[in-house]
Amino acid sequence: MKILKLRGEIELLSGLHIGGGDDTMKIGGIDNQVIKDPNTDRPYIPGSSLKGKMRSLLEWHLGFVGIGDGSPFGSGLLEDPLFADEEKKRAAENFLRLFGDPNPESPYGITRISVGDCRLSPDSEGMVLSEAKYENMIDRQKGTAQHPRQTERVPAGVRFVYDIRVKVLEGDDEEALKALVSKGLELVEADYLGGNGSRGYGRVRFGNKTDWTE
Repeated sequence: MKILKLRGEIELLSGLHIGGGDDTMKIGGIDNQVIKDPNTDRPYIPGSSLKGKMRSLLEWHLGFVGIGDGSPFGSGLLEDPLFADEEKKRAAENFLRLFGDPNPESPYGITRISVGDCRLSPDSEGMVLSEAKYENMIDRQKGTAQHPRQTERVPAGVRFVYDIRVKVLEGDDEEALKALVSKGLELVEADYLGGNGSRGYGRVRFGNKTDWTE
């Protein structure tokens, strides 16, 4: 077994909101805060958010979503006629090797990819790390704003460092696994990360999507 590593920066092209799960309303404070490291009070991107977004978008890209019941793709769906195509079946098997299979008796095993929490880049120290943006609904008849609510965002221009690791076992198609990770990052770039993507939040750019090390 060997462990491959991919490390680079995530640049925010628009404000990013990944909620911190703090449901406490603070008088005069922001209603919907971003997640922060409790020790440093600095925002970060949870590895689970990035990994989950990559997996979800890859399932759409590879055509798995339409053949399931909405649950994460698993080996139980490999009997679908879609996978009579050997190339599609190989892609599905590599996907299961990379992200794991919900079937406990699967030959593909548990997830091989590990996505660490993305911490603030040293280049962004000293930058403004938080902005408050008002969100509201518009009364269609009166044209007035209703239910204003502040949402905290990490502003565009801030950078984070991502760290992805992949276990490669004997017999694996190493290049195919690396290509899946790179494609997943490209898909996140084309879509968005975090919440409120339909409002323009979460546009990002990944540096170094292909330069793996051991």
